[in-house]
Order: sequence, then structure tokens, then C-alpha cells
Amino acid sequence: MDSCAKQDILLETGTNEMEIIEFYLGTQPFGINVQKLKEIIPFDSEAVTVVPGCTDGMLGTLLLRGSTIPLIDLKSHVAQKEAAADSDVRQVVLVCEFNGRINGFKVDGVNQIHRVSWEDVQPMASFIDQFHPRFTGSVNIGGREILIVDLEHIVAEFDSESSLDYEFGAHREQMQEKIPHTRERMKLMMAEDSSLIRAGIEKVLRASNYNNLEIFVDGQDCYDRIMEVKKQVAEGQPLGDLLNLLITDIEMPKMDGLTLCRKIKEDPVLKDVKVILFSSLINAQMAVKCDQVGADGYATKPQIPYLVEMMDQQLGLSGT
Repeated sequence: MDSCAKQDILLETGTNEMEIIEFYLGTQPFGINVQKLKEIIPFDSEAVTVVPGCTDGMLGTLLLRGSTIPLIDLKSHVAQKEAAADSDVRQVVLVCEFNGRINGFKVDGVNQIHRVSWEDVQPMASFIDQFHPRFTGSVNIGGREILIVDLEHIVAEFDSESSLDYEFGAHREQMQEKIPHTRERMKLMMAEDSSLIRAGIEKVLRASNYNNLEIFVDGQDCYDRIMEVKKQVAEGQPLGDLLNLLITDIEMPKMDGLTLCRKIKEDPVLKDVKVILFSSLINAQMAVKCDQVGADGYATKPQIPYLVEMMDQQLGLSGT
């Protein structure tokens, strides 16, 4: 069975596992989720068109089977300048698809694909996370500390149209019209490992009057808090007074969003909590997997206005 087929099974069953591809920038190892990877191709400088005025790290556009895609040099944008690659290293391009877009990332070579548990992925330390790093966590494999690259963050640094603030700004007046005061009473939780995305979602939700919000940087911490809610329900408090809706990413350290959703929906006490999966990985195939774990809805980053509309619908606030 090939790696893609295995990954499909893992995500469908919500076993809290993923596959990452390990690659190198200079001599330092990094990784990304295989779900984002479409293909790996040799780097050919003759296929690159330099676009005048591009910022450092943006090589230009890459011609790929008759189409052009943006090409980012990850080493110059992410890694230390002194991390030089061996002269005989064969540079390649990771062609990735997420948020409905295709981008190319030039790297200094790939090692192999590793199957890991999200439990083994450690989130970034809080004192580093405040600086909005370009990484969401790390995992130790064979004695090597592999940083998980936040590709969405990196693309947003080059392309303002992919950022959450852009989407919110374009719909600001529409989203703030007739904001129902009942939003203030809704009890929400959000689990998101990317500091950039987390800050963007929080900004939009609070501007939309969804102010009763608890935020977590990984799925396990969120689940532990939900277990505290379950204890309160057992003590006689109504679930609706404690938690109404959860927004969760899919890729997260310790526990992924699919597993988190499945655990909630399989619990007879918690199953009525609305769960929306908000992820750059949402496509037709992933939508099927979201349905399999019982998600009430799902949206692709950075569709913030659509996310708020979906929340209103799930909470029965539409048309208020």
C-alpha cells in the first residue's frame, strides 16, 4: 500500500497519526504534512521566471506542465544564512496545495516520509510563539529535532490576499451589520496551533460579538478543558450553559482536529456540541473525512466571513 493510501486510512479513522515528509534547508531538517504535498520535482532554474520587485525569498514563478505557480526559496526566507547545503545536494521543489492554491517551495533535498503520532509533536514554546514564528511545532525522529513549517504563515507573508485580515477587511461592513447580541451569550472554544491564524480568527470573532471564547494551542489541551466541562455537566450544569461550539484546526500538536471531533461526537454527554473544522486542508476528499468524524461543518482558511455565517447557522442565530 502506498503512503497516500495509508494516510487516507489514518485520517479517516481519526487515529491521531499523520505522515510528514522530512526535507533539508542547508543541513537542518524540517517537515510538512504529506497531506499538503502534491509532488516533488527537480529544481530547474531555467523554468523559473524572475518577477521584478519581488521580496527576498520569492524566486518568481515556476512553469509546471503549462501552468505557472509561485516559487518560494524556503532557505533564504526561513533558515539561517550560514546553513549552507552540500555542493552535491540536488535541490528540489515541493509542490504543495492548501487553501485552494498551489505553491512551490525550493528546498535543499528530501529525506523520507515518517509516520508519527500527533502526541509526539510538541507545540512551540509560548515565549517563542508570541513572535509569530514560521513553525507550528517540532518532533524528534531518530535523534533529529524536526521543525514543522507553517506554510500558510509563509505564503501570507508574500501574498496579502491569503491572509485572514484581508478577507475580514473586504467584508467588514457586511459582517458587522445587525450583529445579534445573542452571539455574546454563546460559549465557544477554539483550537489552533498557528499563532498567526489564531490571532486572526480571534480578531474577527470578537469583532463579530463572539466574545465568550476560550483559546487553545493544541487539540489535547482543548480536549482536557472539554473533559472539565463534562464533569460540570455531571454535577448538574446544563451543557448549553458551558459550551456551544468548537472551532478546530485539523493539523495540531498532541491531538489533531479529526480525532478531537470524533471524541466529542462519540461521547453521549458532549455530542450536541457543534464542531466546525477550519483548516487549510479542506478539499473534497477531506470533506468526506470531516463527515466521517461527525463534524457539523467545515471551511477552508482563510474564509472567515463564511466561518462566521456557518457559526450563526449552527447556533440558530441566522436571520436574527
